[in-house]
Amino acid sequence: MLVHKFLTRIEEERGRLLHWAPLFLGAGVGTYFSLPTEPTTLIYVALTVFVAATSLIAWRWPWGVGPLAIAAGLVGVGIALAGARAHYVGEPVLGFRYYGPVEGRIVKIDRSQSDAVRLTLDRVRLDDVGPKMHPTTVRVSLHGEQHFLSPAIGQRIAMTAHLSGPNGPVEPGGFDFQRMAWFRGIGAVGYTRVPALLLKPPTSGIALGVSKLRQAIATWVRGVLPGETGAFAAAITTGDRSAMSRDTIAALRASNLAHLLAISGLHMGLLTGFIFQAVRMLLSLWQSVALRYPIKKLAACVAILSGAFYLALSGGNIATERAFIMVATMFVAILFDRRALSLRAVAMAAIIVLVLHPEALVEPGFQMSFAATTALVAVFGWLRDRARNDGVWRAPKWARPVLAVVISSFVAGMATAPFGAAHFNQITHYGLIANLLSVPIMGALIMPLAVLAALLAPIGLGWLPVKLMGPPIDWIIGVARVVSSLDGATGQVPAPPDAVLPLVAVGGILATLLTRRARALSLLPFVAAMLVWTQASRPPILISASGGLVGVMTDAGRDLSKPRGESFAARSWLENDGDPADQEAAFARKGLTGEQGHLTATLGGARLIHLTGRGAGTRVAEACASADLVVLSGELAVPSPPGCTLLDRARLSKTGAVALWPEAGGFRVHTARASAGDRLWSR
Repeated sequence: MLVHKFLTRIEEERGRLLHWAPLFLGAGVGTYFSLPTEPTTLIYVALTVFVAATSLIAWRWPWGVGPLAIAAGLVGVGIALAGARAHYVGEPVLGFRYYGPVEGRIVKIDRSQSDAVRLTLDRVRLDDVGPKMHPTTVRVSLHGEQHFLSPAIGQRIAMTAHLSGPNGPVEPGGFDFQRMAWFRGIGAVGYTRVPALLLKPPTSGIALGVSKLRQAIATWVRGVLPGETGAFAAAITTGDRSAMSRDTIAALRASNLAHLLAISGLHMGLLTGFIFQAVRMLLSLWQSVALRYPIKKLAACVAILSGAFYLALSGGNIATERAFIMVATMFVAILFDRRALSLRAVAMAAIIVLVLHPEALVEPGFQMSFAATTALVAVFGWLRDRARNDGVWRAPKWARPVLAVVISSFVAGMATAPFGAAHFNQITHYGLIANLLSVPIMGALIMPLAVLAALLAPIGLGWLPVKLMGPPIDWIIGVARVVSSLDGATGQVPAPPDAVLPLVAVGGILATLLTRRARALSLLPFVAAMLVWTQASRPPILISASGGLVGVMTDAGRDLSKPRGESFAARSWLENDGDPADQEAAFARKGLTGEQGHLTATLGGARLIHLTGRGAGTRVAEACASADLVVLSGELAVPSPPGCTLLDRARLSKTGAVALWPEAGGFRVHTARASAGDRLWSR
């Protein structure tokens, strides 16, 4: 009886299989990325057989069992898609440290976390590097004075640079830059401190032509609007954020307004929505056209084309591509006389993104954009259905736009908060206020003026709308600075275990798709996620992959072994701890004792000694006599003393960063390499 009742309930969902498909397809993609080792050919053959078997079951036993078979088959398809994508994008990765001449063509210009200009180069040439180890794309930061080069897309340049393969996580289970670089085709990263030289001016080609147009527009916009105002305008129109200062970006992040910079769902929706409404209104004024042709569908086609142009102009990154797929799906629904803003359209967009870019599932942009979109569509759909019932209060017409902004900002903020906190270890307490003061300005003034500038640019009047964009942009930047400066504007949270975000996602999907009585089941994943997150603990001791930085947890927070150097690892450790202190403040804590160059820490009765500086290798034997573990920032040229547990640069190059946990009689060692597993990108 229970089985029949369960199958009956499953069968009732048959009409909404498309809504459930992203959940199971995403579960398969997530399974692939969580595997400790790369699947073998035999496993992919077994997956093929499994998917074929589930398809047969769904065909032969459609009632009840069929939807379950389809769900299981989608999980298998997700695993296979992610594996196929990982092999397809694979490029050679530099397997050693390289210093020497580097030649390449500039395909992207942005800024590093240290605010240095950063160039992405393709068609790379390195001296004395074989073809099997020769990266096709590298990313280089320019430090020092660059007297001979004004970077432009398409230039072929030469420099003397330090390069190495993309680094692994700065701690076991941390952000995996190697995986991100693998899927973006980056085979080496590095820097140069000497001026780069121009070898050849930009060449021709469609892709380079679009990139050059993008850079030219960004330069023109910054010429019309100087300073931070122009940098903001260039960022939202072309995606070029290279001129944005770190202080402004930090203020936007602390006020939860950083999403206004990224060309994603908000920008694409505002742009295409404005064009759709404007074209439809203009066509409706032309009586013969309005009576003969479906002007709503014509406007939808124009909106799709404008979104495609915006996608190409902005650089075509994954976030913008995802946003275009979402809005295009909704406008295509209009072409087929379907409701544009529906869960069906959101589900279709999610499926398309997962098929094209399975790796997007583990990125914050995908998670936050689809969480916000799904929540908004569900909530406004519920409000629309409630408004149809007699006796339900309706807001006055003049108040509805204001109320819509308040509701959308609140709903989107609540939906994305867990993902933002998990990925960025930060909660913005006044983000709702900042968005209420900024998002309407963005939609009502800035984006329409940007469209008007594009229309007037061919006749030389585009500067006028760009000038008019200045005061609204200054308002948004001012709101960001004021809100971010308020006491308690942000709060820090520790990094969650891996299980938390999948549980949150499942809970959100269940809350959206289940009916009223069954919706209470969605509380179970949410409660489980909160319990797992609150019970999580941070590693008592962390050791960087170079051996040059050690962090020891104290009652006041993590104590770092040096005030400067290896700032990325130091900042990441503190952020993952949920600690707002900077590196210098963390260095002043008392978790490590001794003098600089010979620091000691204890954990569970075991003793660690950290040796740095000149002659550190000569002190290894002495340290081994009194320590359970010795960390050396350099590489020991001779064999370590018998019975000595030593982590030097050579050993750490194989293990990656290390986390130490207490156990009876010593340390329990967790390595970043073991946590990452034997995957294509970690080899």
